[in-house]
Amino acid sequence: MEILDGKKVSNDIKNEITVAVQEMKANGEKVPHLAAVLVGDDGASLTYVGSKVKTCERIGFDSTLVRMPATTTEEELLEKVKELNENDDIDGFIVQLPLPPQIDTQKVLLAVNPDKDVDGFHPMNFGKMALNLPTFISATPFGILELLERYKVETSGKHTVVIGRSDIVGKPMSILMGRKGCPGDSTVTLTHSRTKNIESIIAQADIVISALGVPNFLKAEMVKEGAVIIDVGITRVPDETKKSGYSIVGDVDFAEVSKKASYITPVPGGVGPMTIAMLLKNTLLARKRHREVTGV
Repeated sequence: MEILDGKKVSNDIKNEITVAVQEMKANGEKVPHLAAVLVGDDGASLTYVGSKVKTCERIGFDSTLVRMPATTTEEELLEKVKELNENDDIDGFIVQLPLPPQIDTQKVLLAVNPDKDVDGFHPMNFGKMALNLPTFISATPFGILELLERYKVETSGKHTVVIGRSDIVGKPMSILMGRKGCPGDSTVTLTHSRTKNIESIIAQADIVISALGVPNFLKAEMVKEGAVIIDVGITRVPDETKKSGYSIVGDVDFAEVSKKASYITPVPGGVGPMTIAMLLKNTLLARKRHREVTGV
């Protein structure tokens, strides 16, 4: 069994991006600029966005954090999105989710310029991804692909079972694993809460990608010997032994499943750290595309 170490790989990617940014500076080029819009005071969102800003500083990106109150109207947020779309200094930006209930999330995401949509959530980018065209792949699926590629996990001809059909992870992963190329070329089964005989389907899988959000859902008896296990689930569960009062738990019963797996991602330290790294990789890509178009 080998651990797919997202923490290590994400640091490798950040170091590679740092080198690319240093080369840009040496050539007198503008460095990538990532902006993040945060509406309200959601604790998890504050932590996540704060981590993005710190990482931008570490690798040499310019970054802008736009803070807006929880009382922000949909019209005000759309105006801010328009402003960022038109700002040539900003190469890519994200609108941190979730948004307050008075704001239509889909309307906001649709308003983002697809060329600056480094989260990869815009339908135009999703469509290009589905057609295997160059585009921004949303950070979590992009991170999973990167882990599989860097650890040279064979996916061609394999049976991949994706658990969960969210727009952010489940659906894109089912498309990406079935695409022509590497990683890809696998036969994919997308399962969800209405899937019948889900245990028997999972038992046939060479690769399991679980993005269900149910702690310890995947048990050792459900997977076959030598399966590759990708755990996308991140759930806080009460834990009196921890100072914080909780533990972070994935969808997979790691202690038992790891005994049967050939490769497995831990939680934390697996897919999670890859998300920010791939967001930064998308921003670097956005900068390069911007320069090709504008020459600046």
